[in-house]
Amino acid sequence: MERMEVELKFPVEDLAAVESRLAALGAEFSGPRREMDLYYAHPARDFAATDEALRIRRRGGDGFITYKGPKIDATTKTRREIDLRLPGGLEGVGPWSALLEALGFRPVAEVGKDRRKAMVDWEGRRVEVSLDQVDQVGTFVELELVTDAAGVDAAKACIASLALRLGLLASERRSYLELLLTRRSCRE
Repeated sequence: MERMEVELKFPVEDLAAVESRLAALGAEFSGPRREMDLYYAHPARDFAATDEALRIRRRGGDGFITYKGPKIDATTKTRREIDLRLPGGLEGVGPWSALLEALGFRPVAEVGKDRRKAMVDWEGRRVEVSLDQVDQVGTFVELELVTDAAGVDAAKACIASLALRLGLLASERRSYLELLLTRRSCRE
């Protein structure tokens, strides 16, 4: 099965208000955790132009490498995602970074965020909600479902319905990396 990530992201002023609305829907919350995502540029193609991403994430004692394909529609952040846990936990991050750099990939920027996850049952699905405070970028709520290609439309409808119920409007399609790089270029 080709894994498709269906996501809507919303900038918010008040994460606590969204948290309260989620709690009223019976959401189950995890504790907060810190995530650090180091993004890489491809040696032979422009990921910004192809709308792809490659990152290494550090979270707790674990490391992950993730490829995100181009977004497939104009309203959501639906895309193919390949997400692999790195062997050796955080100790595996260094060798994988070295491998990528030896192959010509170069680090672009690191995005840090404090994230709290919630799981909420909505329309017969279990939706993952991320409550994010992103360094130098702002506060956001992400709604996400993972499905196969055949389930994309139903997943999009489900998370759009939940967004309305939570009072989330005006979604943001740009990634945290894009938002960070835009802010940095505006300062220069």
